[in-house]
Amino acid sequence: MIETALFIGFACLAAALLLALWRLVIGPSAADRILALDTLTINAIALIVLFGIARGSILYFEAALLLATVGFVGTVAYCRFLLRGDIVE
Repeated sequence: MIETALFIGFACLAAALLLALWRLVIGPSAADRILALDTLTINAIALIVLFGIARGSILYFEAALLLATVGFVGTVAYCRFLLRGDIVE
């Protein structure tokens, strides 16, 4: 039963990754591309967590936490650059 749920989860995340990648490529503005990149990061975190559940390892959850931290800082930096033209004042 868990194998079926994992398969459905991986399929849904693959579709979400493809749709976010499509928005990243054709996004009409820079803000759309930043949001698509943030969505890709969130989907990658969910993919790592699902892979950790499938493998039964705690190491993947720590990697997901690190990616979440880096993704948040990256999104904030991109937004500050877009709004102000400079990251560090």
